[in-house]
Amino acid sequence: MAKIDLDSLSIEELAGLRDHATDKLFEKVAARRAELEAELEKLAQYGKPVKKAEGAPVAKVKKADEAREPKEPVAKAA
Repeated sequence: MAKIDLDSLSIEELAGLRDHATDKLFEKVAARRAELEAELEKLAQYGKPVKKAEGAPVAKVKKADEAREPKEPVAKAA
């Protein structure tokens, strides 16, 4: 890859370079995503159907009575 002297570029040239790099990155990501999705479809025939997770599992909350520590018995005065 050719090295670019960024210090010698104007603001407009740097902005154009940034835009070009961003566009190229999105293109490459989209192409790779398409490759991976195609590969997943091929692999799906060999495995169980995969359910997509709709959210993170929720931890069960204990009832208020269960969460409290038991009180120690109070000795009665004789």
